[in-house]
Amino acid sequence: MDKKVYLSNEDKKICGVCGGIAEYFQIDSTLVRLAWVLFILAGGSGIIGYIICALVIPKNPNL
Repeated sequence: MDKKVYLSNEDKKICGVCGGIAEYFQIDSTLVRLAWVLFILAGGSGIIGYIICALVIPKNPNL
């Protein structure tokens, strides 16, 4: 199975990173967003991680 992470076009608030990760793992995007908030509050590493993911993860070519 060739499963890849893509930015979400349907479930996005800023860039679609959390929605794309939630689609990949088949979980609720709210849980992923809460995890990002925890990373941000735990030293700010979540902000850098989100920016890197927004730049590195490709858009879904099928849509």
